[in-house]
Formats: sequence, structure tokens, C-alpha cells
Amino acid sequence: MPLSFTKRPSLVAYVTCGDPDLATTRAVVLAAIEAGADVIELGVPFSDPLADGPVIQRASERALKHATTLDQILKLAAEVRQRSQVGVIIFSYLNPIMRMGVPEFCAAAATAGVDGALITDLPVEEAGDYRREMGKRNLATVFLAAPTSTDERLKSIAKASTGFVYAVSRTGITGARKQLPEGARDLVRRIRRHTKLPIAVGFGISTPEQFAAVGEFADAAVVGSAIVETIEHNPGQEAEAVAAFVKRLTAVSRECSATTGKG
Repeated sequence: MPLSFTKRPSLVAYVTCGDPDLATTRAVVLAAIEAGADVIELGVPFSDPLADGPVIQRASERALKHATTLDQILKLAAEVRQRSQVGVIIFSYLNPIMRMGVPEFCAAAATAGVDGALITDLPVEEAGDYRREMGKRNLATVFLAAPTSTDERLKSIAKASTGFVYAVSRTGITGARKQLPEGARDLVRRIRRHTKLPIAVGFGISTPEQFAAVGEFADAAVVGSAIVETIEHNPGQEAEAVAAFVKRLTAVSRECSATTGKG
């Protein structure tokens, strides 16, 4: 079922679980929620993160040194769910899901109270079995839509998505950028032709101004590398630093809403 984005833009906050350890991840997630994050993406560390830039690659390496597993992340998700009702998404490459088994993963995710999942390297054309298992457990599926996607493919992605559609703002790997890509607005416009689901824009959003700008044309902004980098640069004070960063992001959005009257 669709995730609820109650304000615009809503903040989808990504963390690499286990970086620097699971206890810190839990503290960071709860601090981000308290500071205003609307949806949490729990990133599953992977040894070959082809879609990710150097910041998240380093985070995955640190997490894997502690042998962070998908089982542990689902237990973390259950702990977060006991404390909050915000949306919780498992963000993973396909390999960890396949190692657990798709039916087993879906059952465990539902038990943990997870809302859905995004598998970054699972093409929509090959996702039939996964979608059926997720549907059995009433778990949301989220798929990536890229600027290079044809209109026909965007239609397929929109049809396969049940939580929200993740609009990749630019081609390439994840990572903070100084400017919001010009094609992001056009991509969201193209996706809206095919769905009434919320649309979240991600890849490269790192400043309060970029976050607020996304709210002009999309329902939510995904912030990942900037949060992971904040964790990396603040050892021992990760939760406090992320909370302060999240507050700065959402403050600009609130100011814009108050000025324009937009919700």
C-alpha cells in the first residue's frame, strides 16, 4: 500500500545499517525520526555496491567489517517500529535478499513491521515472483525510475510500484551534489502521467535549499549520502549530528510552506 507523505516535501532518510555499528544506527534512526524524518530507508550493506558513490561504499565496508547481516537489520527494524510509526523501507541489493530467500525475507519483514522494500538492482521486468511474495504480505514495493527510462518503461515501473516511485534525479551513482539536476522536474512530470502514487526524488540532494526545491514538484526528497557522510564525520556524536542536519533540512521547507501557504 502507498506510504503516507503528510507534508511536502517529506523527508526520506537513508542510513547504511551497521555503520559504524548497529547500536549507533538505531540511535541515528530514532534521532532522525525525532528531528522530522518521515520515512527511514534501512540500507543493507553489500560488498559490491555498484550504484553507490564513495561515501556509501565506505559505509558498507565499515558495516561489513562488523559482519552486519540482513537478519540483524530486520531485528533493528522491529525495534524502530516499537518506537515509531513512520514508514520503514528496507533498501538492498538483490543478493542479500536471495541469500535469505524471497519468501523468507517477506515473512520476516512483515513480522518486523517493515512497510516495504526497494531492491536497487532488481529490474521491474524480472520482479514478478518478488512482487507476488511482497503482495501476499501487504508489503510495499518501490522501484527506481531513471531519467533515461522510456515512457513505456516508466509506465511499467509505476504499475509495479505500490509504496511510492523513487525518481532518480540523474544518471550515475549516489552522492551529494551542489546543484539539483535540471532533469529532475521533467522526470517527475513524466512519471505522474502514469501513477497517483507519491513520487520521491533522490540521488544528490544534500542541502536545505535543494530539499525545499524538490517540494515544488515532488512529494518527497531522499537524502542518503549527506546523512551517511554526517555519520562518518562525527564519530561518537553521530545521532546528535544527524538530528541537527535533519532539522536544518526540514526548517527551510517549513519556512517556504509558511510563506507560500503550501502544505
